[in-house]
Amino acid sequence: MNILCLDQFSELGGAQRCLLELLPAFANRGWSAHLAAPGEGELLLQAAALHATTDRIPCGPYSSGRKSLADMSRFAWEAPRLAREIRTLVRRYDADLIYVNGPRLLPSVALAARHGPAVLFHSHSLLDGYARRLAGRSLSMARAALVASCRFVALPLLPYCGDRGMRVVYNGVRQMAPASRARTALDPEAEFRIGVIGRISPEKGQADFLRAARILHHDFPHCRFLIYGAPLFSDPAAMRYRAELEALAEGLPVEFAGWQENVDGVLATLDLLVVPSAPVDATPRVILEAFAAGVPVLAFASGGIPEIVAHDVTGFLVEERSPHALASAIQGLLGEPRRMREIAERALAKTRGEFSLERYREQMLQAIEAEWRCART
Repeated sequence: MNILCLDQFSELGGAQRCLLELLPAFANRGWSAHLAAPGEGELLLQAAALHATTDRIPCGPYSSGRKSLADMSRFAWEAPRLAREIRTLVRRYDADLIYVNGPRLLPSVALAARHGPAVLFHSHSLLDGYARRLAGRSLSMARAALVASCRFVALPLLPYCGDRGMRVVYNGVRQMAPASRARTALDPEAEFRIGVIGRISPEKGQADFLRAARILHHDFPHCRFLIYGAPLFSDPAAMRYRAELEALAEGLPVEFAGWQENVDGVLATLDLLVVPSAPVDATPRVILEAFAAGVPVLAFASGGIPEIVAHDVTGFLVEERSPHALASAIQGLLGEPRRMREIAERALAKTRGEFSLERYREQMLQAIEAEWRCART
C-alpha cells in the first residue's frame, strides 16, 4: 500500500511524534510512506531518516485558536491551491490512502480526494465551533474514516462520520528505564523537583502551575519548579504567554529549561510531573511517557485526561481547576512519597500493555487497512 501522510505542521508536537512512530510500522508491513508538510521543520528531517519521501506543501502559518478574518480569508483562498498540490502528490506516489494528521488540511483533502484514494483523519485535539463544523463537513464530503486519540476528541465529530464510523486509539509509548529519583521517604532538606513538560501555550496551563508554586514556596522552600518546553507552530500568542510566565516566576525557584528532545533524561530528574491542562486539552502524551518512566503524575481532571489517568490508581487528579487546588494537592503528596511511588509503579505496569507502542501501532495499522479495504469495495 502507498500512503500519503499530510501534516499541517513540520515542527514536532505530540501529533507529529505520533506520526513518526507509525513510519517504521508502515515499513515493516511493506507499505510505502510519503510525507508532505509545510516549512522546514524537524518532522520532515526525521521522516526522511526513516526512509519516507518528503515534500513541502503550502499551509499557513495561521494564528492558533480563534482565527482572524484575515486568516480565514487567506485559508479560503489557499485551499484550492493546496488541493491541487495534494492531487499532484496522489498521482506522483499512486497513493492508495491519504492519512491526514491535521484538521486544517481536511477541506483541501476533501476537494482533492473526490473519486480518489481512501482518506483517514487522525484527530489529536478538540475541535469546536467553526473548526468542528468545517472539519465535519470535510469528513462527510471525503467519506473519511476517523481515528481519535480519545473519546473526548471523538464525540463532537461523531455526527459527521456516517457509515465509516469512528475508532478511538490511545497513544502508545516505548518503554523507558524507570526514573532513579523515586523515594519511599522524604528528606525535608532534600530538593524536591516538580516539573511541567510541553509546548508553551495557555492550554497547557503553565500559568496555573506557577501560581500554585507561589502558594507553596513559603512553606516548602526545598521545592524546585521546572518548565520544559517552548512556543511552537509560529504562534505569536504563545510568545506573549511566555513573557507572562516569566513575570509570574519572578522571585521563585523556577527554571525555564527550554525544549528538550531527550524526554527520558528530563523525567529522570523529576520527583513529580504536573499536568495543569486547560479543559480543551486531550490526552497529553507526556503523561504516558511519565508512566513509562515511573514518575508520578498529578493532573487537572481536564479534557481527555481522566480517560488515561485513574485517580489514586495510576495517578492523581485534581477536580477543581485552580492554582489553590493544585497547590493543595501537591502539598498532600509531599507528605506521602511512598504512596507516590506505589501509584507510579502501577502506572508503569499499565503502560506495558494498555499504552504500549506496539499496541498503538497495531491498532493504527488495523484502522488504516480497514479503511483501505472499505474504500475498494
